[in-house]
Amino acid sequence: MFYLLTKPMEKIMGLDMYAFSVPASGAKGDFEMDNEFKKEISYWRKHNALHAWMEDLYRAKGGDAPSFNCIPVRLTEADLNKLISDAKAELLASQTGFFWGSQYDYDTECARQDIDFAYKALAEIAKGYAVYYDSWW
Repeated sequence: MFYLLTKPMEKIMGLDMYAFSVPASGAKGDFEMDNEFKKEISYWRKHNALHAWMEDLYRAKGGDAPSFNCIPVRLTEADLNKLISDAKAELLASQTGFFWGSQYDYDTECARQDIDFAYKALAEIAKGYAVYYDSWW
């Protein structure tokens, strides 16, 4: 099972996932942001279904690194609305991967948490910020 947390847990090897907002001036394209003024808006631990969804988004935006790790990806309004749609349809699927945690059922509770995150991120964008997803495993 994954964990949506408000404060990072003790660092143990595994998939740590973050969403950050940065001032619009700190957005440096789809895969880079200015770290100086970033603000954490969400943190997950081993939510590999969402990570896989984000990796698909990264690849769709032209990302080509062999490993989607420690690479921020900018989330637009369209991206977040697609996440809401996919989460409502429970289309995200748990994955396996080194340090990613075990597989789990992507259910209504998982979907609700992802939808809540997407609305939080949309609110940041409405305030004039850019939003990025990032991970480390």
